[in-house]
Amino acid sequence: MGRGDGSSRVFSLPGDDDAGTSILHVDMDAFYASVAVLDDPSLGGKPIIIGAPEGRSVVSSASYEARRFGVRAAMPMGQAIRLCPQGIIVNPSFHRYIEVSKQVMEIFQRFTPLVEPLSIDEAFLDVSGARRLWGSPGEIATLIRETVEREVGITCSVGVAATKHVAKMASTLCKPNGMLFVPEAQTLGFLGPRSVRQMWGVGPKASEALENRGIRTIADVRATPQAALNRVLGPAMGARVRELAHGVDERIVVTEHAEKSIGHEETFEHDVADPERLRSELLRLADRVGIRLRKAGVESRTIAIKVRFNDFTTLSRSQTLPEPTDVGMRIADAARDLFATLDLIAPVRLIGVRAEKLQPKGGSALALWDDDEDWRRVDDALDDAAERFGSGAVTRAAFIGRTDRYAAPRAPKLDDRG
Repeated sequence: MGRGDGSSRVFSLPGDDDAGTSILHVDMDAFYASVAVLDDPSLGGKPIIIGAPEGRSVVSSASYEARRFGVRAAMPMGQAIRLCPQGIIVNPSFHRYIEVSKQVMEIFQRFTPLVEPLSIDEAFLDVSGARRLWGSPGEIATLIRETVEREVGITCSVGVAATKHVAKMASTLCKPNGMLFVPEAQTLGFLGPRSVRQMWGVGPKASEALENRGIRTIADVRATPQAALNRVLGPAMGARVRELAHGVDERIVVTEHAEKSIGHEETFEHDVADPERLRSELLRLADRVGIRLRKAGVESRTIAIKVRFNDFTTLSRSQTLPEPTDVGMRIADAARDLFATLDLIAPVRLIGVRAEKLQPKGGSALALWDDDEDWRRVDDALDDAAERFGSGAVTRAAFIGRTDRYAAPRAPKLDDRG
């Protein structure tokens, strides 16, 4: 696997063997940093660190120039600045990321309708039905990369393989601005020497558990008895990892995903011990969750909160509602009830609200009257303001003048590992 800074990339050239492949994994290169350069070309070739400059914030992404100093996503900003003091800090611009992402996804749709976005900056494509029009999977990968760079102005990397798992691994290995073909017949040879840490879906803890038992490569996984894998990972994951190690991955490209949950969380600039302040934050976050629920046309049956203390102890609580809702105040009431069950053992570093068990709006029986009619009028005003100015700009009067709420806005489900 590459180190993440592009220094050990592996790649294919146009015309290389792509026999038996049909799945592409397309991943934008350092997407947030690339958009920053797109908007300010003077940043090109410089070590860019995306995130708020406050010491308590974390790095959202970094250019490859900054990664060569050891800067990584999710790293505390203070640590990133120490590693790369010459780094240029650029505040996130989530509305721009969404705009550029839409442009890229529209390009993918020109080549095949079978597009499965994984996050704002990556997607799987099934091009098995596009050969007659566009050529082989390798040729389609070349065309996509050229089109994205020409029309959008950023680069992407593409893994081409017979399965989603291998295509995802291949796109990582060829970053940045490359493509890697893994012919179906060469799948086992490609997988064998790779670290277990490179397997898509095998997290750090599972990888460490495998390595502690001498299972360091995918070839080692294949040589390990199933019973031994089960003892390390559990029966379900042990069986799954063994299948992937043998190149077996039956997952298909799924074009539509029902969002399973919608949430927002904030990291405070200074730890907060005041319960009323925290209850106020829960209302603000609940409003933001409600805006997104209504925009998506869904309601939530379960509300959850997350509280992280200054020693990084993290507690979560959830409750199922009598009736599904998309009303901000109802979400806030549930979140505050959950919060009341917690002991504030230390000052709070982070707090979050999440709506779960989503269902289409109006799916439940309608009441003869609406107890939330007044609150819905408030929500209508919030929705209107969010549409005009963006949800991050929306707040209730109680929050006006607050400048110390949190270190940096965090966009929901925006993933930028490339």
